[in-house]
Amino acid sequence: HVQLVESGGASVQPGGSLTLSCSVSGYPWSDTNSNAIAWFRQAQGREREGVACLYTTSGSTYYSGSVKGRFTISRDSAQNTVTLQMNSVRPEDTATYYCAAHVGGGGTWHAAWLYQYWSQGTQVTV
Repeated sequence: HVQLVESGGASVQPGGSLTLSCSVSGYPWSDTNSNAIAWFRQAQGREREGVACLYTTSGSTYYSGSVKGRFTISRDSAQNTVTLQMNSVRPEDTATYYCAAHVGGGGTWHAAWLYQYWSQGTQVTV
């Protein structure tokens, strides 16, 4: 059973940086399927949107257009965590951020319905 526990949400000034961490347990890191761990966010009154994705077998990463070049998703293999490094943050980055895991391959990385496991969410305010 996959469990995701995230941390790092905070208030930050525009132009600043913040790192979110997602501690992952029970995840099939050695599986050959196109499993993925992604970060989503949901601003008040808006739909949940995919921010960044890491396909854990290939190492491929994907980003939404609004964060590309500013955010970086990566894995710390030693600690089984996936981090989201957020640089040059903007007021429009304000949202509740979630990490999510998809096991089984297929689908489009930014489709929230694809992910079976979710963290509790953490608030980022810019």
